[in-house]
Amino acid sequence: MKYCIKNVEMVNEGKKVFTDVLIEDGIISKIDSNIEISGACTEIKGDGLILMPGIIDDQVHFREPGYTHKACIASESKAAIAGGTTSFMEMPNTNPPALTIDLLEQKYTIAKNTSYANYSFFMGASNDNIDEIKKVNSKIICGVKIFMGSSTGNMLVDHTEALEKIFKESPTLIATHCEDEQSIRENMAHYEKLYGEDIPMKYHPIIRNDEVCYISSVKAKNLALKFGSRLHILHISTAKEIALFDNKIPLSEKKITAEVCVHHLWFDSNDYERLGTKIKCNPAIKEPFNRKAILAALLNDQMDIIATDHAPHTLEEKNNPYKKAPAGLPLMQHGLQMMIEFYKEGKISLEKIIEKMCHAPAVCFKLKDRGFIREGFKADLVLVNLNKPYTVNKNNILYQCGWSPLEGTTFSSSIDTVFLNGRIVFKDGIVSEDRFAERLSFDR
Repeated sequence: MKYCIKNVEMVNEGKKVFTDVLIEDGIISKIDSNIEISGACTEIKGDGLILMPGIIDDQVHFREPGYTHKACIASESKAAIAGGTTSFMEMPNTNPPALTIDLLEQKYTIAKNTSYANYSFFMGASNDNIDEIKKVNSKIICGVKIFMGSSTGNMLVDHTEALEKIFKESPTLIATHCEDEQSIRENMAHYEKLYGEDIPMKYHPIIRNDEVCYISSVKAKNLALKFGSRLHILHISTAKEIALFDNKIPLSEKKITAEVCVHHLWFDSNDYERLGTKIKCNPAIKEPFNRKAILAALLNDQMDIIATDHAPHTLEEKNNPYKKAPAGLPLMQHGLQMMIEFYKEGKISLEKIIEKMCHAPAVCFKLKDRGFIREGFKADLVLVNLNKPYTVNKNNILYQCGWSPLEGTTFSSSIDTVFLNGRIVFKDGIVSEDRFAERLSFDR
């Protein structure tokens, strides 16, 4: 397929420029102010739209295998495409958990047959699978995930010796969920004595408080410094953790990086009264001053990546009392629109949004030929209409679980068109049933 996007405002690598972009054989073949079209080529008018690279989401949970009553790779990757996400990195807490190379490759096989978006999967860590972790090929797997605090799937790694071996011997990037388990258990025991199983949701950010996150993040950082590991700490949710991260060196040179998730920027503890367990997640959504602090840390580059931590559960499961309601919320279809609202409010620039959602994941993970609009790169591209409102409702939610904490929200922008590997895969609100997804590869 051959396409030419004409007269579009391209937002890329910190600049806005009106240009034409030619797409041939799955790649961006030419970027120029006036490309003359020859031969069979489909012209796409870019007037009134912005062009950006496809989003790369470095933290999602698609629940397959084992929890396909909640979601599957097909359903959630389709929602990803509708939201402008062309590549995802999925977590290992499935059933069975991806703790061996064979189990991990089974997930890749499912994705090869069913995914609508480009894909990679994290290898899981446990207290006793270091021999499997050492087999990881860093060129074809995004990283190794350690749950240093328990969450969905019960993959907690809490043995000091096991953690030290992983940080010392992992052949690739280590991504961590950082919450201190002992502190959580002590806090939980206190509120169980007061309320039993049905603890009011307002205590969730107190049970999983700032100190819970900070203790664990400090531990992860110290391990990385001790062994020279490449560490990426996921879903930073507290102002207190920000000082752990550096903004004085380029991202490409950092060995310790951090991610922020859209829900920790969008919601705060005041929203529990309205949404209850629908926004229960780990780490918890916390007091309002934290969301302001982590947004500021994004702007000054102490925080490196914006992701969604998309984590669907059925509404029936989420409606359980506090202790039984699972943690996680579905967000992937609307993450870009959420960030554009912050742009419209003057809180962040489009250039910075695209840096943190597209460029930075590619740099952080050393992704090959994606994340930027450059000649010779894969044509994963998104056209956005900044001035076409879009309201989230059950009729346009593509998650298998069928709900969103954002239902009823009207965004000021809409996703117009999505290209994946040079093909149009989303247009006029419809995701193509044709699949052109590829396994991600890494320049390591």
